[in-house]
Amino acid sequence: MKILKHPIFYISMLVAFAIYIAQKFVLPLPNWVYFYVNDFLCMPIVLSTCLAVLRIIKKTEALYVPIGIVLALTMYFLIYFEWLMPQINTRYTSDLIDAGLYILGGLLFFRFQKQLF
Repeated sequence: MKILKHPIFYISMLVAFAIYIAQKFVLPLPNWVYFYVNDFLCMPIVLSTCLAVLRIIKKTEALYVPIGIVLALTMYFLIYFEWLMPQINTRYTSDLIDAGLYILGGLLFFRFQKQLF
């Protein structure tokens, strides 16, 4: 599977995991890293993983995620993490910048998926 071998996928996963670990151990990083980087990386990681699974199931490299699916999944994450979860759990906050980063990450994935994967 090409998608699972692409360095951008692994770098994104590594950065997201490193930020998660840094938060758990309360390591000093700039606030923008803690608050925004994983929101930007979320949709490319999720969509890349979904694409890889679909390609494995269908046994073809010719599949790509259509814009409608990218937008629907991005809206799901937006509604869930930026509207619903802040109402349920104080750990989550609603932020327009986060919403924009989810959308930007999804659109960048859509734009570059055929070139990268």
